[in-house]
Amino acid sequence: MRLPLFIANRYLLAKKSHNLINIITWISILGISVGSFALIVVLSAFNGLEKVISSMNNRLTPDLQISPVKGKTIDLTTFPLGQLEEIQGVEYVIPTITEDALFRANDKQHIGQVKGVGLEYQNIDRLKEIISGDGTLVLSDEDEHAFAVPGAGVAWYLGINAYNPYAMVRIYVPKRGNASLMSLENSFNSEVLTVRSVFSTEQEQDEKLVLVPFDWLSELLEYESKASNVELFVTQNADINKLKKSVVAIVGEDFTVKNQQEQQETLYRIMRSEKWAVYVILTFILILATFNVVGSLSMLMIDKRKDTEILKSMGADKHLIQRIFMNEGLLISVAGGIIGLLLGIILVLLQQQFGFVKFGTGGGNYVVDAYPVLLKLKDVLLIFATILVVGCTSAFLTVRHALRKEGKL
Repeated sequence: MRLPLFIANRYLLAKKSHNLINIITWISILGISVGSFALIVVLSAFNGLEKVISSMNNRLTPDLQISPVKGKTIDLTTFPLGQLEEIQGVEYVIPTITEDALFRANDKQHIGQVKGVGLEYQNIDRLKEIISGDGTLVLSDEDEHAFAVPGAGVAWYLGINAYNPYAMVRIYVPKRGNASLMSLENSFNSEVLTVRSVFSTEQEQDEKLVLVPFDWLSELLEYESKASNVELFVTQNADINKLKKSVVAIVGEDFTVKNQQEQQETLYRIMRSEKWAVYVILTFILILATFNVVGSLSMLMIDKRKDTEILKSMGADKHLIQRIFMNEGLLISVAGGIIGLLLGIILVLLQQQFGFVKFGTGGGNYVVDAYPVLLKLKDVLLIFATILVVGCTSAFLTVRHALRKEGKL
């Protein structure tokens, strides 16, 4: 096996009898380098965007969410809240209520969702990062006055200024029981809450969600010891998969337990679909680049026809000759792939470290200043494996066809 590789390496590095073959060989290496460079950079860019979007969404999304399989509510009188709180690694167990609602303020109105949460929300560190101003999440004060915390989008639609001490929002929720379609007052329960803070995270949540105290919303909806979901927030280094199994064992088959990715399954599916669609497109471009390898290899086989005859007279069989030129095609592909990957990795690492590719020069209000990228080892291995498969396939088909045509097979 060493002899075919040795001869192929000599063919790659040595000067050919026709300078055109050298030019086509280097064009082949350049084409594959560009393809592999584009693959690693683009996939790393998608990884970076996914990380930024996930970090924004996950600040408000619980680590684990428990929902009923049937029905809309959870009966808290029989639900094992105490057992969940005893699980090592679980920091907060918080029942929540989510309901469609109509919001009105400053002669403006907006349809969204109101979410009743426990006062423990005020103590969760990562939620403080999404609160405007001093980062204080205010759901209730010492006098047990309830406050609303709208998303930035909801606040904008309603013209609410959180820094205005008199800012208020009226919340309408559907009335249970005998509701009248002819009267707004008889169809909805409504109350007014003061707004002390506004949160800002992902756009979809910002434009529809308003946080309120759990007990306040429970009374407004006329719920009695019921919740829509139970949310679990875990410690920083906790094993989510292990905790999920423990929670499932406690709550049983009547409830579904979802981690953050499962709660936002559609978003993650879209991001991954886009990433792999781009991977397929760039791989197709990489395949087109291997046509240069086909041309280079075909011309090299013609140029080295005398060498193959000499090798044959020395006892080389057809399989040895085939392996020589297959190794030659593979070396061209691997050389181009390694060059492109190294350049791409260097560029991605520089962008991660220094962020020299900015989103804009006008000083816009962006979540991050520089374009986010994230290098993953599995992407590097995937691209290199793709180059090997494409290179081996193109070389095998080219050599097999050329030798068969010459009657060598």
